[in-house]
Amino acid sequence: MDTILRHSENRKSAPRRGRFADFIRSSQLRHAAAYVLITFVGLLLLNLYAPMAIRNLLFSSQRTAMTDKAQLMAASFSSYEHLDAETVREVVHSVNDLHTTRLLVTDPDGRCLYDSQTTGSAEGKLTLFPEIAEALSGTDVVYTRYKNDLFTSKAAMPLMAYNRLIGAIYLLENDRDQAELLSSLQKTLFWISVGIEALIILLSMLFSMLFSKRMRNVLQSVQRLDDGDYSVRLPSRGNDEVARLGKAFNDLAQRLKQSEDVRKQFVSNASHELKTPLASIKLLADSILQNEMDEATTKEFVSDIGNEADRLTRLSAKLLELTRLDSSPAEERQAVAVAPVAERVLRMLLPQARKQGVTLDLVCGPAETVLASEDDLYQVLFNLVENGVKYNRPDGFVRMTAETDPEAVTIRVEDSGYGIPNEAKPHIFERFYRVDKARSRKAGGAGLGLSIVHDMVLRNRGSVTVEDRPGGGTCFVLTLPRPAAEREETP
Repeated sequence: MDTILRHSENRKSAPRRGRFADFIRSSQLRHAAAYVLITFVGLLLLNLYAPMAIRNLLFSSQRTAMTDKAQLMAASFSSYEHLDAETVREVVHSVNDLHTTRLLVTDPDGRCLYDSQTTGSAEGKLTLFPEIAEALSGTDVVYTRYKNDLFTSKAAMPLMAYNRLIGAIYLLENDRDQAELLSSLQKTLFWISVGIEALIILLSMLFSMLFSKRMRNVLQSVQRLDDGDYSVRLPSRGNDEVARLGKAFNDLAQRLKQSEDVRKQFVSNASHELKTPLASIKLLADSILQNEMDEATTKEFVSDIGNEADRLTRLSAKLLELTRLDSSPAEERQAVAVAPVAERVLRMLLPQARKQGVTLDLVCGPAETVLASEDDLYQVLFNLVENGVKYNRPDGFVRMTAETDPEAVTIRVEDSGYGIPNEAKPHIFERFYRVDKARSRKAGGAGLGLSIVHDMVLRNRGSVTVEDRPGGGTCFVLTLPRPAAEREETP
């Protein structure tokens, strides 16, 4: 039992491992990693630059403040020609509190006359601070440094009276509050950056997984479509790239489904149409072989076999023509005069028309020229006129007329036949469709002629429609473009 449970758990976990492996290999994860790296570098630079900029700003502020304080004290002593401890103490006490950590005033020899620091006071002693030595040499000294969470600012300046050195002043200020503020700002910025980066990583992983899931659905749907499942559809909500891909995929799947349905219907109809004459030929042949017949009956049966064979030949030719139209590229179009092609069609069908008592008529001038394949034009006119002859009344007629307008030539093929019911008109160009199946089969039709007409006209960039003829019958209206040169010459 434990072994069975482990196998079951392994089977359940296998798809998860597969999905995780696909996610690890996905391009979206690489994009997310690149985005995370870019944001990490940006936040790192921010953490380095922002504290540095703030520290430099504080340095500048501290130096300015120390310079102002030193200059204020130096100005207070500018009216004295000589300094002593009592005089210095009075001047210092007369100045408002400078908020410094330590204040020293020395004489020109560097001996301290005043020290604000009571513990370890340097009063009466030589002060050998480098800053004081530079100040006694006539140089102003101001600097600030940051170390161990403490801002230390120092300033030293010579005391001049009537262009004579009378001493030096030294200021020291330790500012821990601003140092702690800077340290706190650095820590706060660091943890905010860590939080932002963690959030970016989580969101990037989430969006990557969601996107990878959508793309995995697309790939699975493509695989199902490749396996022949044309009913598969993708959700197409939204307007992003994946949604637009889903809409395009659904349109493609719908077109493939329609094409497959048409193909299956075509195969079914073709099989049925081929089976009928073959069954008739087999039945007639078996009758001849199995029964003793007189010569006249045998000839009649053989004649019927020949008719069925002719019907099978015509059907095969039309199927091959449809296959050619579906698979081969369109032939090169050229300027074709309508009249000679129409006359050739009528000559070919004249014997059949006379046999059925149908009159053929042509009204077409020499100027009517179309841009098309001559073979296609011949086949289109032949099929239309042949249908008009087959499905006509005794003593009827088939009339072909051609008219020219600035853009196209309109050819009308009219007959005085039985007409086409309105409910059948939307379907007459479908393959194997028959308006009257009994009459079509008797006339030897397979329901392919008008489908061939439709496909040929479309590949020559024209159109074909059907309408009722006033007084009874049918009128097919064929429109084909004129050659460009002739269109330009037409006023």
